[in-house]
Amino acid sequence: MITSGNKMTNMQLELLKMFKYDLEESQLIELKELLSKYFLEKVDNEMDKIWHSKEWSDSVMTSIANQHTRTPYKK
Repeated sequence: MITSGNKMTNMQLELLKMFKYDLEESQLIELKELLSKYFLEKVDNEMDKIWHSKEWSDSVMTSIANQHTRTPYKK
């Protein structure tokens, strides 16, 4: 869940509790990569569920990618 304003999320609060010490730069980079991979996997799994539930195919994806759905601007 994304929050607005200065309120911290439950994840931010938990990470602050877990990491009360400074990390070496290499450890910080490793942790960022680990978290990125975690969330990428979650998104990838959700997209797979959508793909299968809607019975999409490569041709459907190509069709969606080639659609022009932007609102035209008036000159």
